[in-house]
Amino acid sequence: MQHTARPRASLGRVLDDLGTTLLDLAHGVPDRAGDIGGVVIHDPLDQPVLPPHALVLGVGVDAPGEVAALLRALGRARAAALVLRAPVPLTDEVRAASDEAAVAVLGLSRGAPWGHLSELLRSLLAEGDIGVDQAESLGGLPSGDLFAVANAVASLLDAPITIEDRNSRVLAFSSRQDEADAPRVETILGRQVPERLSRILRERGVFRDLHRSDRPVYIDDIPDGKGGFALPRVAIAVRAGDEVLGSIWAAVPGRLSDERHEALRESAKLVALHLLRVRAGADVQRRVRTDLVSSALDGGAGASEALERLGLANRPLLVLGVVLDERARRRDVPDGDSDGVTAAAERQRLGDAFAMHLSAIHPRSAAAAIGAVTYGLVPATGTGDKAETRAVRALQDFLDRVGDRLPAVAAVGPAAPDLSAVAHSRSCVDRILRVLREGSVHRRIGRLDELQGEALILELRDIAAARGDVPTGALARLIDYDRRHDSKLVETLRAWLDAFGDVVAAADSVFVHQNTFRYRLRRVAEVGQCDLGDPDQRFATMLQLRVLRLDSPT
Repeated sequence: MQHTARPRASLGRVLDDLGTTLLDLAHGVPDRAGDIGGVVIHDPLDQPVLPPHALVLGVGVDAPGEVAALLRALGRARAAALVLRAPVPLTDEVRAASDEAAVAVLGLSRGAPWGHLSELLRSLLAEGDIGVDQAESLGGLPSGDLFAVANAVASLLDAPITIEDRNSRVLAFSSRQDEADAPRVETILGRQVPERLSRILRERGVFRDLHRSDRPVYIDDIPDGKGGFALPRVAIAVRAGDEVLGSIWAAVPGRLSDERHEALRESAKLVALHLLRVRAGADVQRRVRTDLVSSALDGGAGASEALERLGLANRPLLVLGVVLDERARRRDVPDGDSDGVTAAAERQRLGDAFAMHLSAIHPRSAAAAIGAVTYGLVPATGTGDKAETRAVRALQDFLDRVGDRLPAVAAVGPAAPDLSAVAHSRSCVDRILRVLREGSVHRRIGRLDELQGEALILELRDIAAARGDVPTGALARLIDYDRRHDSKLVETLRAWLDAFGDVVAAADSVFVHQNTFRYRLRRVAEVGQCDLGDPDQRFATMLQLRVLRLDSPT
């Protein structure tokens, strides 16, 4: 067996906190053993002495005889509980072994990885309000209480401070902000450094210097937006190894003394510990929710239980999806910006904002980022078409709220009346989002009944590309002729087909005279050896133009 942690906590309290998400009591009395002495992963090839009252994760143990034997061994080692993957094989032999050993049996819901359970248990059992008398502290301050940390740092520096993430969003701030200036007040109220100030700091290279150094950076002559200057700032990056987690910013009347300079450096280390604890708890909760939403959308064996854990079982659902519009985002990314880091941060901000928006619409909704897409599951009320229309309005409201700060596109899948239809609805959302991201249609929200044709074209392109299909017949002859004579026959054919045979409109679209266009159109029929009056030939040519890659100047 492999030890992973040595927390102290009550098994009953663990079940209270995780019973609606991950764990169920299958058999036994949870509080019989008292406090948990450690979390251990079962390994039949490595069996050291267990700590008293261990919580054992029985990974891969599912045969009733094997479970009963393990329970008896755990009873001799005074373990508290054994966690098995649900459904737990509760035979008479297993029940008897559990009672005899005084070891409770818990079931881990399907779709939840063991690794995530282990991380969540470590985070949860380390919290001070679970089975201990005093709150766990880091550096003498309550673990994860960033506002308490901010006030402590402010006392050391004798200056109001803010703790910010990598995107200049305010995570916490100290008291005495009234001693600062107008830009600081604006930052606190908006919980974000104003864009004009961020741009000035970026142009001066302040963020570059901040992230490259482990020492405080002094910044003065900061415009206050009213024709004057704000107080100088002293900032330091908060690091965990090579990773920059955020930064501390102090509004100061002048440069710090050597003592306060060193105090700020030491404070950055303490803030890093608290940021890691906050992030660890948030990441574990986010991963658990992501696993459940992913299981529900996949429609596999664990989908029903995942929906039950999410509180969405036995009801019609709508699948929604939002994703960053990379075309709009690329236009807005500043030169020299770290595109990958910024994109990841923006995806997380978009996902968090979408989850909050859905929770305001319906308290039982669930949202999670899976890859680049954030999916939402929302109970559908009324008929399918009316429910989808309401969902479109909700998405439009969300996109209006985030605006150009987080340019995004969104999709509504068909209403799923039962579990079997959820995976199909998710597939439709993916198809719609691909169409919107390709940019072939100029809109930000879509439904499949509006964009099915465009989705089919993209899927045909995938098939043609996989098989290596190239233009043949009339289109191949036109492409070859254009290449040799630098003519515009393919362009002419495309314009004519797009205009439904309207020569006037087609000629205007390529900016040539109508007579010139008619002459080119005759050359299309002659060179391509095709009959443009034949509807089958027209359709075949249109399909080739839409689906196949054309290695041609046009």
